Amino acid sequence: MKPTPRTYQTENDYWQIREFLRALSLINDRHDYAWSLLRWDYWVWHVNMNIFQFDPREVVTLWEADGQIVAMVNPDGRGEAFFQIHPAYHDPELISGMLEAAESKLPKQMDDDKKELLAWVNAEDETMKGILAGRGYIRSKYSAEHMRRRFFTRPIPDPVPLNGYTVRALGDESELPARSWLSWKAFHPDEPDEKYGGWEWYKNIQRVPIYRRDLDIVAVAEDGELAAFCTVWFDDVTRTAVFEPVGTHPGHQKRGLGKAVMSEGLHRAQRLGATLATVSSYGTAAHALYESMGFTEFDLLEPWIREW
Repeated sequence: MKPTPRTYQTENDYWQIREFLRALSLINDRHDYAWSLLRWDYWVWHVNMNIFQFDPREVVTLWEADGQIVAMVNPDGRGEAFFQIHPAYHDPELISGMLEAAESKLPKQMDDDKKELLAWVNAEDETMKGILAGRGYIRSKYSAEHMRRRFFTRPIPDPVPLNGYTVRALGDESELPARSWLSWKAFHPDEPDEKYGGWEWYKNIQRVPIYRRDLDIVAVAEDGELAAFCTVWFDDVTRTAVFEPVGTHPGHQKRGLGKAVMSEGLHRAQRLGATLATVSSYGTAAHALYESMGFTEFDLLEPWIREW
């Protein structure tokens, strides 16, 4: 049956998309050829609710066959498009239709009245890359996303001894301001502190259906300051543990804290039954950290760009 498109409509679609992405993960042998369950959840509850505030009915398009979702195109940030496709329906006609939907709903409006769209595509997907090239897209200057994976059959690296630090789960709501501030410093080290927007956004992180506070790991200095973190998301259906995000306060770097919180997260996920762990990286420092933790296998997600 030929898939037919429709827009995102109600909250029920949110739950159907979660099951669609879980199924794709298993069909794809848990390679991230489509978004993971966590990436969709993280986008809905954090990236979108806390930052971009898109109306899903305006930016998410679904394709159905026999009453089941078989494909989806959606944004992450403004001017971006991601394509989730069941492999049984991966053909030029559907891909072209998805790209047309993305170009209609998701481009960024530029100052010179032009539009721009960044389309993310698996580096091994020659069919989609050929369609993109035929429509005037070129490989962007932006770094590819390294979608890393490691199996729990490999030993978990033990962290170096942490002088003056302890590693534990995040505390109760009273610790959320400190956890939010740590994220700000880790990911905005050169931004002035007056740009910091407060901590209540973290409540949405904790509303994600698969969030577990015992998998929200922090390293704490002797004076009680939170120094590093990693949040682990365990899906018991796919038995996959996703690490997102991982970071260290600039004042506590070069002390092995990233490895320490990741090692703790891996041990905790393994005890829950995880058989695969994944994490994404873009830059040199992140590549080195994750490779040192055994995430040496990866798929590449490439950005292709068009302006018109």
